[in-house]
Amino acid sequence: MPIATLIAAGRLDDRLLEQALNHLREVAPDAAFSRWIDEGDAADLEFAGDLASARATLEQLGHFDVVIQKGSPRIRRLLVADMDSTIIGQECIDELADYAGLKPQVAKITERAMRGELDFAAALTERVALLEGLDERVIGRCLAERIRLNPGAQALVRTMRAHGAETILVSGGFTAFVAPIADQVGFDRFEANVLGVNDGRLTGRTEGQVVDATVKRAILVDARARLRLGAEDVMAIGDGANDRLMVEEAGLGVAYRAKPALAAVADVRLDQHGLDALLWAQGIPKRDWVAV
Repeated sequence: MPIATLIAAGRLDDRLLEQALNHLREVAPDAAFSRWIDEGDAADLEFAGDLASARATLEQLGHFDVVIQKGSPRIRRLLVADMDSTIIGQECIDELADYAGLKPQVAKITERAMRGELDFAAALTERVALLEGLDERVIGRCLAERIRLNPGAQALVRTMRAHGAETILVSGGFTAFVAPIADQVGFDRFEANVLGVNDGRLTGRTEGQVVDATVKRAILVDARARLRLGAEDVMAIGDGANDRLMVEEAGLGVAYRAKPALAAVADVRLDQHGLDALLWAQGIPKRDWVAV
C-alpha cells in the first residue's frame, strides 16, 4: 500500500497529522495513520489511491515536507547525488570566480544553466574560460574559506552506506573540489570534470569528458545495472536542470531546494529540512542514523 511520509522535525503533532489525514481523505477516503518513525518529527500515513493526487493534495498544506511512494522497497540500495547546491551549499565555480573578481558575471551564467536556459556544456566552457590564468592554489583557499556541507549530508550518505547502499557523487563541477568533498561526506566514489592546469595556473579549459546531464544519467544507469537493481531501488538527488535526467531515471527522484525545471519532474521536493530527512523517507528512525 502507498505511504505518505510527513516530515516536520520538532513540529509534527496530532493537529498536523489530523489536518493531513483530512486532506488526504479527499482523494483517498481510506487514508489512515500508520506509525511514527520518530514521534514529533516524522510519521507514515497509508492510503490506497493515486500517488500524484495524494502528493498534490498534501503539498497544498505547506506545513511539512512530504514523501509519497509505494510501500516497498523502502530502503534504497543506490544513491546518486549532485554536489553543488545539493551536498554543499555553494556553486564552486562561482566562488572560485570571486577570487578572480568575476563572480557576478560567472554566477549569472551558472544560474541560467541551472534553470535550463543554457546548454550546460557550452555554459561550462564559457565560465571556465574566464578563469584562465588563475593561480591553482586558490582552489585550496576556496575550499577552506567558502565551501560548506548542507545540513544532513554526512548522515544521509553514511547511514545509507551502513544499510548496504552504494553512494555516488556526480558533479558538473571539478574534481579538485569534488574529491575532497566526496571523502569528507563518505561517498563510495565520484565523477566530475577536470580543470586544466599548466605551470600552476588554470588553462581556461577542462580536460576529458564533460559531466553533463546525459553523463549523470548514464552513471546512474550503469551502476544500477552493475548492482542488478531495479529503478525502484535507486534514489537520486539534485537541484538544477542538469540533474533532471538522473532524477527522472531514479525510482525516487528528489529535488533539493531546487530550480523549477527540476522540481517539476521530481517525485519529492525537499524544501524545509536537511538531507537527512531522506532517511525518514526510507523509514529509518534517528536511533539507526550514523552519527557524525
